Amino acid sequence: MKNLIVVSMFLFSFNCMQAQKLMGFAEANAVKETEWEKKFDAQLDARNLDTWMKFLSSHPHHVGSPQDKANAEYMASLFRSWGYQTEIASYWVLFPTPKSRLLELTGSKPYKAKLQESVLKEDKTTGQLAEQLPTYNAYSADGDVTAELVFVNRGIPADYEELERMGIDVKGKIVIAKYGGSWRGIKPKVAYEHGAIGCIIYSDPEDDGYTQGDVYPEGPFRRADGVQRGSVMDMPVYPGDPLTPGVGATKDAKRLDRKDAITIMKIPVLPISYEDALPLLQSLGGQTVPATWRGSLPITYHVGPSKDKVHLKLEFNWDQKQLYDVIAKMPGSELPDEWVIRGNHHDGWVNGAADPLAGMVAVMEEARAIGELAKQGFKPKRTIIYCGWDGEEPALLGSTEWAEDHQQDLKQKAVIYINSDGNGRGFINASGSHTLETFFNEITNDVTDPQTGVSIRERKYANAVVNADKAARAKLLGNKYIKLGALGAGSDYSPFLQHLGIASINLGFGGENQGGEYHSIYDSYDLFTRFKDPGFQYGIALSKTAGRITLRMANADVLPFDFNTFYKTVNDYATEIKALLENTRTETETENKIINDKLYDLARDPKKQFKSPAVKETVPFLNFSNLENALTRLKDSAEAFQKLYGRASQLSAVKQKELNNILYMAERSLVYVNGLPRRPWYKHEIYAPGYYTGYGVKTLPGIREAIEQRNWKEAQESIDIVANALQSYTDQVKNGMSLLKEPKAY
Repeated sequence: MKNLIVVSMFLFSFNCMQAQKLMGFAEANAVKETEWEKKFDAQLDARNLDTWMKFLSSHPHHVGSPQDKANAEYMASLFRSWGYQTEIASYWVLFPTPKSRLLELTGSKPYKAKLQESVLKEDKTTGQLAEQLPTYNAYSADGDVTAELVFVNRGIPADYEELERMGIDVKGKIVIAKYGGSWRGIKPKVAYEHGAIGCIIYSDPEDDGYTQGDVYPEGPFRRADGVQRGSVMDMPVYPGDPLTPGVGATKDAKRLDRKDAITIMKIPVLPISYEDALPLLQSLGGQTVPATWRGSLPITYHVGPSKDKVHLKLEFNWDQKQLYDVIAKMPGSELPDEWVIRGNHHDGWVNGAADPLAGMVAVMEEARAIGELAKQGFKPKRTIIYCGWDGEEPALLGSTEWAEDHQQDLKQKAVIYINSDGNGRGFINASGSHTLETFFNEITNDVTDPQTGVSIRERKYANAVVNADKAARAKLLGNKYIKLGALGAGSDYSPFLQHLGIASINLGFGGENQGGEYHSIYDSYDLFTRFKDPGFQYGIALSKTAGRITLRMANADVLPFDFNTFYKTVNDYATEIKALLENTRTETETENKIINDKLYDLARDPKKQFKSPAVKETVPFLNFSNLENALTRLKDSAEAFQKLYGRASQLSAVKQKELNNILYMAERSLVYVNGLPRRPWYKHEIYAPGYYTGYGVKTLPGIREAIEQRNWKEAQESIDIVANALQSYTDQVKNGMSLLKEPKAY
């Protein structure tokens, strides 16, 4: 028994020693860091999250509202009380709100849409009607249109290809599309490109209504009259204030005339509930829809056009509103000009409890706990900057304008941007720069899941195994490594990563917090605390996870970037691109053969009817050699650097600073000064939102989208641009290797 106790104590001590090995830290500093993190965890208190959410969600707090300003002042006061140098940075942006909204079905069965959500006695903030933004899509065009209605499924390009095969033309029509399948702004954009004069977007119960579970207040899912507000600005072209692209929207900034702002939608767009959608869909005649287009309403879905016409009239107040970004700094004790930036937005479409306050209050508790550590003697090496962004919901306004306003400082000083948004019960999810992947996996080993008691990494792995099919499960077994997703758009990391080339990560918990409250009046404190994260356990889990990322990045002797994971990921993307090209070639040859065969048959029998589509241009040869050679050089350099990385913690302080600068500036090498074709604001050559997917990412976007659009000249040019960017990136890696090899560096 005595021997067993001794062995157990030895193993415990050994495990503790193992736990103190942290990426980027010398052994002694890893021990100190681990101790600070234990003290950090001990400070966290879920009751604070509850208190702050109750206040911040007590009234609607959209851009320009009294509560928006009050919330910013409330948060700024708290950050100051925790010891941070705090300011409210203001910007003035274009933010339209509805002046009038009308949607009606004319004809034999007229119907006037309610366009209103119900007040519930079970939810105390739903009755704040005078303070709520009406149900609308921001940056829709003004318009008064009457036309037949056509159902376009999700309203993405592939759906219009299907409509063309069915012989349906939307030119001069109003279209109705289901939410989902892409970012909402893509739907009116594509509709306009096909000649539609208006767009209606509705929430089908199949997606987040009664098909998924009990509707609110019995359950968390979308009620029949629930509506998803949201922006339809063309953010895949550029986010932020549409009148000040590329520069901060300060009070005296030079602004475009509104008619010249290319990101404002060209046709009127309106979101509606499935209750209001039902009579419109019932009016549709024509063919029944393909099976994959059907929703869950108790009707037969038809494509249209409608038997009767629809009248849509929208008019907006095109006002300039003041934004309130809360910026709180804790200066670094050794490297004040290296910035670790942590952010979450605070504005909501209405009361915004889940989105965004579930994330915002976790950030605040994280910052408060670090403030408490500072009172105990903690001094971060690098400057930590906490940001509460305003105006994210309409167009990433607050983060974009601040980043554009401070871009020169950020290009020189920003080490990393760490983002969160909404949060809830469930599993850790993260996307980001792939140099951060190894580091993120280390973090997930060190945070305990509040529901199961295992690490959040173990719980995510268990969930993946349980939900995988048989073939996928066999590959997953034993592989607990978390692969970071790639960042597209949809939250405040965009200006940092995709415009300025700052390594970024976006994270949060979810998967057991499903519901249909998104962007409605029902995204409230009452719903959140009942269904989303009772007790704020996963708010604390987010504080622990992002807090460790922030603390380790702020304190690391050598920044924990891994070039190997970046190489492997980009190499996979290149393989996908080449497969896409070959698939496009095969599909083109097959389609052209079918057309030619039918034309041959027609020539033999003129009585046959065949409407011939155009024969597609043959897919040419694209030269990938520059890209392949660049990837080979990156592979060799990344592997060589990784072998030397262990020496980094032994460098002199001066050389460590030099190496760290190389490490965090590497991401800047992936930024191309001219940006992507037709959208120069997006400058990152590896990650961007898709031009026709919105939130959805396109990796190696210049090449990938050129192939998808069959623009072969542009595809070849983009291949060479990416190859040059990767070569610049490899040069940075080599600079790091040279420094690590210097005998005088130690």
